[in-house]
Amino acid sequence: MAKLTCFVTGTDTEVGKTIASAAILEAARHAGKRTLAMKPVASGCEKTPDGLRNEDALMLQAAMTESLPYEQINPVALEPAIAPHVAAEQAGRTLSADRLAGFCRGLQMKPADLLLIEGAGGWRVPLNPRETYARVPAILGAKVILVVPVQLGCINHAMLSAEAILSDGLTLAGWVANHPRPETMLHEEDTLAYLVNHLPAPCLGVLPWQDDPDPAGLARHLTVSTLFEK
Repeated sequence: MAKLTCFVTGTDTEVGKTIASAAILEAARHAGKRTLAMKPVASGCEKTPDGLRNEDALMLQAAMTESLPYEQINPVALEPAIAPHVAAEQAGRTLSADRLAGFCRGLQMKPADLLLIEGAGGWRVPLNPRETYARVPAILGAKVILVVPVQLGCINHAMLSAEAILSDGLTLAGWVANHPRPETMLHEEDTLAYLVNHLPAPCLGVLPWQDDPDPAGLARHLTVSTLFEK
């Protein structure tokens, strides 16, 4: 059974959740940990001879230590590159927190030190008219890792996301700062210092911009030991 389950969310979409997740998996591998990962819902999947495939889910599959069939990593694969609840509706499917949590529980039963679950978008992304994705880690009792893009406005978005996570009764286990684009943010050091001093969780690391992302190389910018501390 997985000893630790972490749910990776972001302050918004396109902030680098998958890059951060894959780097965390690689860092855990370097620390001698057995890892599993999944992206329960993925929109923007491409048609292949093997069925719909999502590049984010494939990156997670390559970064984790244990072998799993793609269908267990990404049980709900949707083709349109739009919000998951809209993509599911267009595909004639219904998303629910209980069903997604059930997929996750299946992997929780497998032996590993870490199960990493990547969400979609930010903390309040809807699954249906009544539920948001935040309900899934709540059902699982998972710890949360927040990915914060180093860009203008990130302090506000990060603080509000952290408040929402804590108000939902979950533990914010750590956060990762990621550079989602090559441009350097003005006063970046001041911004990161504020976040380090005000977010209620440790910074696991700051990931530099890479045009061709290399999770194994990015892993050296992370410290994941605090995730495994009780």
